Amino acid sequence: MAEIVEIDGQSERNTNESTLKPQRIKITRGSDDGDKKILQTRLKDVEIGVPIVYGTIAFWLGRKASETQSHRWTVYVRGATNEDIGAVIKRVVFQLHPSFENPVRVVESPPFELSECGWGEFEIAISLFFHNDVCDKQLDLYHHLKLYAEDESGPQSTKRPVVVETYNEIVFPDPSESFYARIQKHPAVIVPRLPVMLNLATEDPNGKKGDSKDNPLSQWFINFSEADELLKLAAARQQVQAHIIKLRRQLSVIDGLPLQSWKPGSNY
Repeated sequence: MAEIVEIDGQSERNTNESTLKPQRIKITRGSDDGDKKILQTRLKDVEIGVPIVYGTIAFWLGRKASETQSHRWTVYVRGATNEDIGAVIKRVVFQLHPSFENPVRVVESPPFELSECGWGEFEIAISLFFHNDVCDKQLDLYHHLKLYAEDESGPQSTKRPVVVETYNEIVFPDPSESFYARIQKHPAVIVPRLPVMLNLATEDPNGKKGDSKDNPLSQWFINFSEADELLKLAAARQQVQAHIIKLRRQLSVIDGLPLQSWKPGSNY
């Protein structure tokens, strides 16, 4: 069973404007039962990072729109650089306002988005469900739908939407080998380079990577200026972790030797 912990005092409930300061959501695991230990071999001291963006885009339908159907909007979860994140996320459940018909909407495959029409603003609950070898517990996020820009001094436009997005990095420590093998070359995922003795075969049954850059809404997606630097820092952090794994293995070899057989400066 997994446990979601809060990082750096950041709460996941956010009803403000686009969050340009990224949050890091680290998902830790509880004690696995015996069957899961057998079925899923895990890579200790390894972390996999998945940068995501979730938000809404709302278009005013113009003066001819009805009073109760003034805007058309889309809520979504996407990769931070627009790649398909279906290799990590299995499905997404969007909880809309109770006034909507069938307010609980389930999206089983990417792109993880849905569109609706309405007139009011409200909080949308977004639940992420991961593949079995990734995590066995959902991650709940919250996003406030905004239909009107903060600066209302000018007239509304049917051509320029109101966009509100939040950037997060979901971190999976001690991932399963199957999860690592499936996404180790995926462009939307931050994966450490393992020591040579631990390298796993890459699983890529389709021979291609998921890409959602052709999404018709992508022209309106926020370009998070910090994202590239954050990805570089995360990649560097993963390399440090890989080096730590190597050193720990070397130390375990040293610990297993008779005291007189190890000397400072040896190659262990």
